[in-house]
Amino acid sequence: MKTRAEALRELRRTLAEAGFETAALDARLLLQAALKVPATELITQPGIALTPEQAATLASYESRRLSHEPVARIVGEREFWGLPFRLSSETLVPRPDTETLVETVLDLLPDRQAPLRIVDFGTGSGCILVALLHERPNATGLGVDLSFGALVTARANADGNGVGDRCHFALSRWADAVSGPFDLIVSNPPYIASTVIPTLDPEVREHDPRLALDGGPDGLEPYRILLQEAGRLLLPGGLLAVEIGYDQDDDLRSLAGRCGLEVLRVAHDLSGNPRCVAMRRP
Repeated sequence: MKTRAEALRELRRTLAEAGFETAALDARLLLQAALKVPATELITQPGIALTPEQAATLASYESRRLSHEPVARIVGEREFWGLPFRLSSETLVPRPDTETLVETVLDLLPDRQAPLRIVDFGTGSGCILVALLHERPNATGLGVDLSFGALVTARANADGNGVGDRCHFALSRWADAVSGPFDLIVSNPPYIASTVIPTLDPEVREHDPRLALDGGPDGLEPYRILLQEAGRLLLPGGLLAVEIGYDQDDDLRSLAGRCGLEVLRVAHDLSGNPRCVAMRRP
């Protein structure tokens, strides 16, 4: 039976030959998950042989990765804002770009002790809401999603990260079942145009829920709903912050103006692309 070091080298080589740019990282994460050990143990105990069960699990993980299933979906978890988040088939995999939204909100609302009332539309795994509640210990939150499975996952993540007693979750199509007022609305809504979805990378197209991707014919339909609802749901001076696609900042500025919202900031992600628009209700 292969040792841990041998299994790691072989998996890394296989993934690299298949064209995966992150082959080394992928191989380490998959081996860790298959063995159920921390990364330090792979380094300090490389000579231990895999059990037959571990080898079979790793082979299954390798096959799934070679079919372009994301590593996070294979292992069932992804880190976001330094916190662990479980995943399910009904949720997106949290992405580092979405941390731009969290950073922007915290910068615009710097009072750590503020008793904020937050609503997160399309909460998915709950990563945005949970991260904000983790940083603002007196805040309370409501996570809204059209997928019951996503809400179950978000609830587990809220509980697992110690903020479950400060948030609730609701099944609703956007704000249909929601009443305010709130100090803060956040959302990473579906923002990809329907016709673009078939052209996406297979890791997204074949494994992310379409409900969380499809933003309608032009990708802007969820924004029209959310910005229109902001006047009803936000307190005067309240903040609305949304993630956007790299080419949607001008559209959001236009929509904000038509809905009577003031654009405070367009924040860029680590690649330099517009990623978050923050608006205020006058």
